[in-house]
Amino acid sequence: MLTSNLGVKEIEGTVYYYLSGMPIYSHGVEQRDRFRYCTSNLLVQGLCRNVDIVRVFHVSTDSVRRNKKLLIEKGESAFFTGTKRVRRGHKLTATVLVSIQKKLDENRSVNSIAKGLNISEGSIRYAIKQGRLKKNH
Repeated sequence: MLTSNLGVKEIEGTVYYYLSGMPIYSHGVEQRDRFRYCTSNLLVQGLCRNVDIVRVFHVSTDSVRRNKKLLIEKGESAFFTGTKRVRRGHKLTATVLVSIQKKLDENRSVNSIAKGLNISEGSIRYAIKQGRLKKNH
């Protein structure tokens, strides 16, 4: 129960929201965009509080606040644009990767390369693990 009148239940991979026993929303368990929209809509309509969403779904207070603000400012379509945010490393650009690869080909250590380029050693090791860089053995 989110509140005394508002409940939520998962049945066979679908999450149902109930208001006084009547279903009002539903979405698949894996549909994060729909979850964010549904919970934000409940907040905007005054059916529950931010803390209720945080308590029941174990999500952060900041994400609840951010999604509610998104619904208020940009509307429902903001949750269903179909575009995913792509995060890119700002230090390991294409030119930097080429430079690092040349140094790896010269059998320089990851530590010395990282210090020389002022990049963390972990970033280079992660790029090697992902296959973006090849380390000579």
